[in-house]
Amino acid sequence: MLLDQPLNLIKMLLIPFLVFGVVFLLFKYQPGRGKSRKAPKIKPSARTMEKVAAAKKTHTAGKRKHYPFQVIEGSKGKNDDQQPKYH
Repeated sequence: MLLDQPLNLIKMLLIPFLVFGVVFLLFKYQPGRGKSRKAPKIKPSARTMEKVAAAKKTHTAGKRKHYPFQVIEGSKGKNDDQQPKYH
């Protein structure tokens, strides 16, 4: 086909390369991605950072929430031999 009809071979190969190129460019330059990069970054004030730090300290103090539930042992007899060794 290369020697017989070179123009026809070029047409056959050109279409897949064009489709691949368009798909590649759409992935590389996505329309929605450029908008978020143009927005200026705003640095939070020192007062705001103090509030955030204080909020984190109160939540990470290690306090456990006490629930009004308790485990009630069943009335069936327990046999240690029948219980699995690993849970």
